[in-house]
Amino acid sequence: MTVVRPVALLLTALLVLSGCSLLQQKPVPLYQLDSGSAVTPSKDNGVTVLVGPISVADYLRQQNLLQRQADGSLVAAQDARWASGLANDIDQQMLRQLAWRLDSQRLALAPAAPGFSADAQVMLTITRLDSGPSQPAVLEAQWRLLDRRGQLRDSRLIRLEEPHNGPLAEQVKAQSALLQRLAAELAVAIQPIAAAEPTPEPPRKKTPIAKAKPQEPAAGPKIPVAEPIKIDTEVFRF
Repeated sequence: MTVVRPVALLLTALLVLSGCSLLQQKPVPLYQLDSGSAVTPSKDNGVTVLVGPISVADYLRQQNLLQRQADGSLVAAQDARWASGLANDIDQQMLRQLAWRLDSQRLALAPAAPGFSADAQVMLTITRLDSGPSQPAVLEAQWRLLDRRGQLRDSRLIRLEEPHNGPLAEQVKAQSALLQRLAAELAVAIQPIAAAEPTPEPPRKKTPIAKAKPQEPAAGPKIPVAEPIKIDTEVFRF
């Protein structure tokens, strides 16, 4: 007769329960921003643009998708994550979108390799990019455009909204559409700056060299000049 001990029964029950829980766990879906209809540019001799640095708000570095609530608060979605991080997605999508719209392969993310000479530079700060089940996707950002000499040529604050139907997949599509709209406006602003002829630097005025004054001969010791002494004397004749 086989005797089953209580400890063995307990271990068996735990193994069965853990196995059932593993089978019931669903994989967490991963999301990436959509590049839309962007295609690889055909020109390898187009304008040269340095994209970045691109800075994003700290809350956008969360791995979980954030959901904007009606009261303005943010809640992390437990059943959805970014595949490679939202900040990384933004970098890659902005590079791809601008390259397509400018039709140039000569774009690089900052920091560029040594020797990279850009016709224009895009400095972008994204302070908001989120959505919620009943909240539209909203993007708030500021860009600054520099010419090839590093001079500031354009600066703009921008706020864009995109509606959606509610599900997470639709929210990601709406956020992707916002970045595509941002890239479209940026491309329009970049073109005249990148195509402008470089302005020659004004000639520098040479500082006149002060001429040295001729040295006067050293004066010797002064000798007092003898002056005739006048004596009032009367002469009497007899």
